[in-house]
Amino acid sequence: MRQVILDTETTGLDWKLGHRVIEIGCIEILARRITQNVFHSYFNPDRAVDLEAQEVHGITTQFLLDQPKLSELLEEFLSFIKGAELIAHNASFDIEFLNNEISLIDPARGQIDDYCQVVDSLALARQLHPGQRNSLDA
Repeated sequence: MRQVILDTETTGLDWKLGHRVIEIGCIEILARRITQNVFHSYFNPDRAVDLEAQEVHGITTQFLLDQPKLSELLEEFLSFIKGAELIAHNASFDIEFLNNEISLIDPARGQIDDYCQVVDSLALARQLHPGQRNSLDA
């Protein structure tokens, strides 16, 4: 089974308010072993990064000015996740942002669920450890 662990960083907390994806990081796991196959990129979102978001991830608007647009690497990203079990902590956050990005670039490309199966590691952690802290730090 091919698994891909995914995380994103964004300009803020709500894509409905125009916030955008500014970083995607993925690692591949085959037969329960991390491979050398990764997808990682920063993106120029054509908007400022909210101060609150910058305090969380440390990525500045200035740093992003020279980065590619997500539209330039969308095909590579979708090819990377295609057919995988995509695992993300609090997956709905990442997937909603990514689906928004796809719809802004080319709505005909569909949504993340069209390319892979999504598993939310936060939901799994809550099932295994109810009532406990289930953040990535915990």
